Amino acid sequence: MLLAGITAMLLLPRMPPWPLCAALLAVGFALLWRGRRVAAAALLGAGLAGLHVVHALSLQLPVALERSDIVVSGRIVDLPEHDPRRTRFAFRVARDGGQHDALRGRLLRLAWYDDDIEARSALRAGQHWRFTVRVRAPRGLSNPGGFDSEKYALARRIAAHGYVRDPDQAVRLRPGRGINAWRESMAERIEAAVESPSSRFVRALALGDTRGLDDDDWALLRADGLTHLVAISGLHVGLVAGFAALLGSAVWWLVPALGRRWPRPIAAAMVGLIAAAVYAAVAGFALPTVRALLMVVTVAMMRVLRRRLSLPDALVTAAMVILLADPLSPLMSGFWLSFAGVAWLVWCLPDIERSPVRGFLSAQAVATIGLLPLGVVLFGQASLAGPLANLVAVPWWTMVVTPLVLVGTLLEAVHVGAGEWLWRLATFCFDLAWPLFTWLGNGPMAVAWLPESRWFALPLAMLGAFWLLLPRGLPGRPLALLLWLPLLLPARNLPAPGEAELLVIDVGQGTSVLVRTANHSLLYDMGPAVRDGYDAGERAVVPALRALGVRQLDRAVVSHADNDHVGGLEAVVREYPVDSLWASPGSGVEAARGCVAGDAWWWDGVGFSFLHPTPYFPYSGNEASCVLRIETAHGSALLTGDIGAVVERIMLKRQPQQVRAEVVLVGHHGSADSSDPAFVEATGARLAVVSSGFGNRFRHPRPEVVERWRAAGAEVPDTARDGALRIRLGPDGPSLEARRRTQRRLWDAQARLEGSVAVP
Repeated sequence: MLLAGITAMLLLPRMPPWPLCAALLAVGFALLWRGRRVAAAALLGAGLAGLHVVHALSLQLPVALERSDIVVSGRIVDLPEHDPRRTRFAFRVARDGGQHDALRGRLLRLAWYDDDIEARSALRAGQHWRFTVRVRAPRGLSNPGGFDSEKYALARRIAAHGYVRDPDQAVRLRPGRGINAWRESMAERIEAAVESPSSRFVRALALGDTRGLDDDDWALLRADGLTHLVAISGLHVGLVAGFAALLGSAVWWLVPALGRRWPRPIAAAMVGLIAAAVYAAVAGFALPTVRALLMVVTVAMMRVLRRRLSLPDALVTAAMVILLADPLSPLMSGFWLSFAGVAWLVWCLPDIERSPVRGFLSAQAVATIGLLPLGVVLFGQASLAGPLANLVAVPWWTMVVTPLVLVGTLLEAVHVGAGEWLWRLATFCFDLAWPLFTWLGNGPMAVAWLPESRWFALPLAMLGAFWLLLPRGLPGRPLALLLWLPLLLPARNLPAPGEAELLVIDVGQGTSVLVRTANHSLLYDMGPAVRDGYDAGERAVVPALRALGVRQLDRAVVSHADNDHVGGLEAVVREYPVDSLWASPGSGVEAARGCVAGDAWWWDGVGFSFLHPTPYFPYSGNEASCVLRIETAHGSALLTGDIGAVVERIMLKRQPQQVRAEVVLVGHHGSADSSDPAFVEATGARLAVVSSGFGNRFRHPRPEVVERWRAAGAEVPDTARDGALRIRLGPDGPSLEARRRTQRRLWDAQARLEGSVAVP
């Protein structure tokens, strides 16, 4: 019930006032005192989670300090990640020494931009620095299938994101010290000692250092279902604790006199606990290792206190300890996967199999069936190659590769150079199996991407998994698969013939619009891709297409060649090959057919036509944008790219009836050079949609432009404020569904701006 109370609080659309959370906590203690444990646990969980959320939100940067330069000093608290043009790092601001009150002691995620990688290499873990930063409160994109960076920031207590201003003026105050400095030094030793490219995996297994793994590595690991085996996880911590406990028990068995001072079971538990704590420190106390360490602490303390606990009781006790230590743990997917996996194994395999092979195969089957629903909901995919890959990887990596890596690291810590031969041997063993995983992960059936499902799909699928895993003699078990249908085959809610749906994807300062009819899909622009590593095509557009169940793109249109419209094209085409690509003539988009006024086609009773540019119109960037008109039986939509007032007046003069539309994508993100008053009046729009980035330096959309559209009778939703916008042109006219409005979360940054989350 403690978990139920915490989860209920975290699912609220907005945070209750903090005095109410404190009152829930007080009532919970009162009920606990009177012996009503069930109700007390639920109220204690809700109150504790609420106060933690309020506190975590209060740590975040006030809006008034955004866009201002602040001098801070503090310490780099994790391993810096060096990219071609930037270095990213976590920075803990010092509590003294001239810091701004709003940042003292806070955790920041910063970037250091500099083309000179040698200069950025001076940033090392554990160092103390003073520099000027420009920061902003954590805020991310809000799209179907997208990563929720605001939830991540809340769970990690990140106060702000930002970058270092004037890197030449930065001052290093102290050299690197502490466990993270040691980890970085050891990672460099591994890289120098192991010449194979696979040394990046040795560093991940030894130190939790995944900086060497690129996007392709992670994609392959996800396809194979092996991410839990690469970075240091709870499995590795448990393995180290178990081996250390066996070693301690063996020492006590060999020297019986030790048992007179300390009983052997207690000694073994304490040795295992110490080893797990050291290993968690080596991993930088990452959240998965901390959770596993708390579980080890719980079991060890029960042994020390001579309390016998069954495995289910130990699991429940460990969960309570973790939830009390950090009530925001349920915000992280690893929490659910860890405890759900162990719970399924405890319930389905309560007794140790006589045959280790049979027991291992049974455990893999249980984990595959039991965790599949959670994997689909959390990640939007199911690894079809995972069961086979894990059959090889779990025993090989866990019993061979990882022990070699860890023993090598231990020897290297004792004497420089002593562990290098074990690292090389571990790399050799790793390389023996890696080609198999590469082949499995790159296969056409390796992974299945599944659309977003309704809220009830997960409970039904978990019930179906429970039914499937009941004893074999129970009749009707195959019927349990019917309960998985809402999760694996969710309703796609496609438009009916003669209707169209537009999804204006939240890509930041840029544009991307998915247009769907009953049987076809068109993508208009793909958002930006910038040098600092952000690619809207990869981070926003492709996940949104997958979440909506788009199987293929029948046509793609690049309005013009500006980066904020074409930048994500490469990432999109990599995942969704497009046979018919259109772009503004002269834009230079490779293999694209020119969009010219008069080109038109019909899909499923919906008409598509280009209104601009006209034949022989010179390419001039924004003014040459492809303007696409979508005409349904129930209304029209106009996608205008970045055209300005001049082209708007030309279009209005040439074809006044064609510019009339119920839905208009406001030109050039709402800049002052677009949305000519006569054009605005002529469209008669009911929805004037703005696609812009929050706090963008151009200050789009301009207030006077927004007011102009509103004065003409249009509602003006904005992706910067409302997230992804889903618009249906149906029998009742245009209907709007804004993601941040329909899926409110208590950590939502926009809700804070609107004052719906109050912090003390």
